[in-house]
Amino acid sequence: MHWKILVTVIAGLALGACETTSDNAGSAQGSGSAAGSGSSSGSSASSSPQVSSLAPGGVPAGSQEDLVTNIGDRVFFGLDSVSLSAEARATLEKQAEWLRRNQGVTITIAGHADERGTREYNLALGDRRATAVRDYLVALGLDQNRVKTVSFGKERPVDARSAEDAWQKNRRSVTTVN
Repeated sequence: MHWKILVTVIAGLALGACETTSDNAGSAQGSGSAAGSGSSSGSSASSSPQVSSLAPGGVPAGSQEDLVTNIGDRVFFGLDSVSLSAEARATLEKQAEWLRRNQGVTITIAGHADERGTREYNLALGDRRATAVRDYLVALGLDQNRVKTVSFGKERPVDARSAEDAWQKNRRSVTTVN
């Protein structure tokens, strides 16, 4: 009897240690720019990300916080789609300009899908979404060596509910500063 209790406690501890955190902890929004009119009067653009200079909003220039606060770190997709909407393209154009100002920054683009469909299908869809974003940034003149892609499929939802508004939030790509 004591063995059963001991095994149950150990199994519970092991499962608790397996908790994963989302790479998107925080806002489920972010396809648009948080800054209305971009001010291009930055003090200096360095060749590597420096935390000594601050971007608008008081965040370190070239940091993830700078990207999220002043540009937007994610774009959204339609159901079973890899097409970039006009809003997505506008956000990516701002990201490309931000990356030109922050030459030393490299990024990873994570593709995500909603919960519908198989794991394999959604991993492939997330990969195609991340690739579509990377290809658009490269077409805007960004060096492809500065961009990595990864797919999480449906494994990291920003909203775990089974509802259309949750699915819309989960069909996205998220740009992360490395």
